[in-house]
Amino acid sequence: MCGIAGFLGEGDRDDIERMTRAIAHRGPDGDGYFCDEQLGIFLGHRRLAIRDLAGGHQPMWNEDDSVCIVYNGELYNHDALRAELTARGHRFRSATSDTEVLVHGFEEWGTDLPRRLNGMFAFAIWDRNRQTLFLARDRLGEKPLYYRFDGKTLWFGSELRALLAHRRF
Repeated sequence: MCGIAGFLGEGDRDDIERMTRAIAHRGPDGDGYFCDEQLGIFLGHRRLAIRDLAGGHQPMWNEDDSVCIVYNGELYNHDALRAELTARGHRFRSATSDTEVLVHGFEEWGTDLPRRLNGMFAFAIWDRNRQTLFLARDRLGEKPLYYRFDGKTLWFGSELRALLAHRRF
């Protein structure tokens, strides 16, 4: 089990750190952050290291740092997707990371990516070039993804306690 948290809108690094600490029990093996205060995008991740122990730290970026992901889950068809993406010219840094498959999958298929996935997942992808945030979870909701939008700020997280930790929530 891992945990994700984040927001797009009002707040700062202290907010995302509090949000991510609120779900620390979901990932005792590490944490990671992406913060762009100018754009108001903040992503946080708590890691339970199971797959790709050395290279699976998140947030994870593609090779040109234009697409970033925080992810909780497991993709059962990641090997097949990796082979398809490799055949289409995508280059992978790791040999086993299903998270990296999602990053390249988003580059290739955009918001159609979840239709191709077999597994349990919840993720947030920041597309720096388009300045868009894409959230998705598996069809059965096996991996939770809570969110709220108040017209100014969009908060999300693996648990409600992550959202509640933001000082403006």
